[in-house]
Amino acid sequence: MPVKTPNILNLTKCHMEGKLLKEELHVLDSYINVKRPIYDVNDTYPKMKDWKTEGGIADCCLWDGVSCDTASGYVIAIDLSSSWLHGPLTSNSSLFRLLHLQKLNLAFNDFASCTIPSDFGQLSSTSDGYLYVRQEQLGRLITQNMTNLRQLYLDGTNLSSPVPEFFGNLSSLTYLSLRKCYLFGELPEKIFLQLPNLQFIDLSTNSGLEGTLPEFRSGSMVKLLDLSHTNFFGKLPDSIGNLKSLEYLDLRKSNFSGIIPPSLWNLSQLSNLSLSQNHFSGQLPYTIANLGKLTEIRLSENNFGGGLPSSLGNLRQLNYLNLGHNNFSSQVPTSLGNLTQLKFLSLGYNSLSGQIPSSLGNLTQLKVLHLEENRFSGKIPSSLGKLAQLEILSLSSNFLDGELPISFPHSIKNIYLYYNNLTGSIPSTSVANLTFLEALDLSYNFFTGVIPLSLFKLPSLESLSLDDNKLTGSLNTSNLSQLTYLSLSGNKLSGVPSSVSKLTMLIDLYLSFNDFSGILDFGIFSALSSLEYLDLSNNTNLSFTNTTTKSLPNFLYLHLSSCSNITELPLFLKTQAQLQALDLSNNRIGGQIPKWFLSFGTETMQQLNLSHNFLTGWEETPVILPWKSLFVLDLHSNMLQGPLVVPLISIWYYSVSENSLTGRIDPLFCKLDGLIYLELSSNNLSGTIPQCFGKLASSLSVLNLRDNNLHGKMPTTCGEGSQLVTLDLSHNHLHGKIPKSLAECRRLEFVRASSSGITSMAQNSNAKRYIGNYDEDQYYSMTVINKGQEMGFIRVLSIFVSIDLSNNRFHGQIPTTTGGLGALVVLNLSSNSFTGHIPSSLRNLTRLESLDFSNNKLSGEIPQQLNSLTFLGYLNMSENEFVGPIPQGGQIGTFPNSSFLGNLGLCGRPLSKMCETTLSSTPSPNINVKSAEDSIMSGFTWKVVAIGYGCGVVFGVVGGHVIISRRPYLMWIIFRVITQRRRRR
Repeated sequence: MPVKTPNILNLTKCHMEGKLLKEELHVLDSYINVKRPIYDVNDTYPKMKDWKTEGGIADCCLWDGVSCDTASGYVIAIDLSSSWLHGPLTSNSSLFRLLHLQKLNLAFNDFASCTIPSDFGQLSSTSDGYLYVRQEQLGRLITQNMTNLRQLYLDGTNLSSPVPEFFGNLSSLTYLSLRKCYLFGELPEKIFLQLPNLQFIDLSTNSGLEGTLPEFRSGSMVKLLDLSHTNFFGKLPDSIGNLKSLEYLDLRKSNFSGIIPPSLWNLSQLSNLSLSQNHFSGQLPYTIANLGKLTEIRLSENNFGGGLPSSLGNLRQLNYLNLGHNNFSSQVPTSLGNLTQLKFLSLGYNSLSGQIPSSLGNLTQLKVLHLEENRFSGKIPSSLGKLAQLEILSLSSNFLDGELPISFPHSIKNIYLYYNNLTGSIPSTSVANLTFLEALDLSYNFFTGVIPLSLFKLPSLESLSLDDNKLTGSLNTSNLSQLTYLSLSGNKLSGVPSSVSKLTMLIDLYLSFNDFSGILDFGIFSALSSLEYLDLSNNTNLSFTNTTTKSLPNFLYLHLSSCSNITELPLFLKTQAQLQALDLSNNRIGGQIPKWFLSFGTETMQQLNLSHNFLTGWEETPVILPWKSLFVLDLHSNMLQGPLVVPLISIWYYSVSENSLTGRIDPLFCKLDGLIYLELSSNNLSGTIPQCFGKLASSLSVLNLRDNNLHGKMPTTCGEGSQLVTLDLSHNHLHGKIPKSLAECRRLEFVRASSSGITSMAQNSNAKRYIGNYDEDQYYSMTVINKGQEMGFIRVLSIFVSIDLSNNRFHGQIPTTTGGLGALVVLNLSSNSFTGHIPSSLRNLTRLESLDFSNNKLSGEIPQQLNSLTFLGYLNMSENEFVGPIPQGGQIGTFPNSSFLGNLGLCGRPLSKMCETTLSSTPSPNINVKSAEDSIMSGFTWKVVAIGYGCGVVFGVVGGHVIISRRPYLMWIIFRVITQRRRRR
């Protein structure tokens, strides 16, 4: 509790240079808070605690925070900022008797509950005011009484208002600081024109301030302008060039845009220019050289483009240059080597190309160099080894080639060269003497040979990443290592990696996708008490003992997938109470899941993957799974039998496809209101689909119930705000109509109900909608009949559009609105009972590659307009009732006769039946059929695509086949994307 300190300011006879001051200072009735205040200000302490008139310094002018006029001895300034004061300032406070006071600073104290007493007006000599109070009476006080005010500090004051208009009346004001005052709205239009003496303006950290900037007056004396961390927008006014005295300009993290006014590049007194995190565009002009006094330039995270002007090299006083995260292109001018005072240089995340200039080796004061995420090529300049002060070198994500430089600066702490084309071995001599090196990342290159032992002897090295190279040999480490992060995945390392037991400081260890072999005793990890992340996956010849009795570390993430010699669940998991992610997929684990497996990690487990094993069921089938935090569960591609187990409410990804599960889908699934992905396909589930699935509309994105024994009606899965993207109910025994609510699925991109017994579409009067601009990446699996073949898509990204309603009992005419689905690539309506003509509107499906209308009862002529479908690679019109000539002279005429068989009335190439010359060759009429199905059909633009595996390459459909890469498992993506390995920086 605060303690009241009586008479803490008693200066009745303050003595200075032999003079006795008159009784000017009596008692400031305040309190000192015994606890540090809540404001995060450095160097706070109670200054008045040592103010004494007896038994101490009697001269008040020597007291902390007090300043006196050297001639008169009057107190002219009091600074009690950050002095732990609290409580109200009352009108009878003797503070207001200091009639000669010129400066008062009470900032960063706790006067939050008080208003400004009108007695402040007695301080008519005050020219500088630093306050930290509520400003309800500020306007009247300042405009009526404190007209001599020259400096006003209100930093941290909760004004919660627009910038007051009355500030424009303070014509003597030179210093205005309103930082973090919770201001909002636009600035008064003429505020900068009305304050001719302003030199310092700080309106920073007021996120509510917006609008464009007012004009600046000609002849302005402003030296500092700080509008950072606001929401001002639009272009900078040309009148900013009137700030001829400006030395410091900070507009960081706002919303300014457009080209920088040319007048700004004439502000020759400018020493600090900070415009980062805005939306400025255009090129940097050659005239930037006019700013010869610049010491700092911060232009990162904008939209600047074009080449870098060579005149940058004329700014010889620069010590900080950040142009990162823009669109700069072309080569880096060699003139940057002239900036010999530079300590920080960032050109990262641009489109710069060519070689890295060797002239950068002249920057002998440089400590940080960022050139990552560009298009640099060639070798790393050896001249960088001369940068004796360099601590951070980042050249990652370029096209650099060749071998590592012979030497790096001895002072270097962080080296990032990942994602390049570097080759050769890692020379021990290049790194052996880097005693200050803390992080080394050479991953995703083409390094060969063995890993030098010297890397594990560096005394400061904490993070080492050598992933995805071509390193060979056994792993040899040292017990001198201080490593906490080691990632060697994607190499060709061999042997048993038992030497990792020497790395006793490790927290993260990634050794996946190597050629390790032999038997690894898990007991070696008992020495690594801090180990949390362990990835040994995809070492197919590596075996593990399952009998260790040693105390293992508490893993958080454990990945042992695709280690094919694992045949049972590791017993050490019983003690892993902190485990958050476990991946044992793609192994040979068989039998039942033991009862003890349901007892570990119940509070912490978030991701569990046991897919692609030989598990047959549960030793004791739980009604509900026990893991309270589980959000990813993948058990697909096993031999599971018995009922479908329900997870807890935290789940959002649940896959048990390709098993032998039986029984009904429990309505408890409808209570999983966070469920996004539900994959139950290829089982023996029976019963009806719970109609309550509609309750999941706001979360469920993928619902795949394909290839089961489900019957009944198609559920109402859509409603307002539906998130459903994929719906696959094919190969079941459903009946009835597609519910009209399906048109409410505004994000629906793929639907399949083939071979399900659906008879028709329900009537719906909704207007036509086009779905297909859904930008979020969707990863899921599905099957679609394309070009006559049923193909599985293991990983799906939504850019390939498909409608497959084949093998049902649809009837009636094909809706003319189908021609409005311009994104369609696959349309399969085969094996139904459609009748009538083909709508000529299908000519608008210009992206269509596969069209299958076979085995229906369609009639009339094949529209000549279909010849405009130039991308069409598969066509099947067989087994219908078409008549007349097959359209010639375009795409339709290129298909074989098998595409048209079973239509007795068709004639012309490629059929052997020739058309009679008297037959009309005119195209079939454009029959505008408006059926009850039109509106529901018009809402369908479902999407399907197969994507590549690890590298993100997108695969299309080529010759009717899907190209699947070497790691064909969805959960690899789930685990890699959601729990991406931590890269230490």
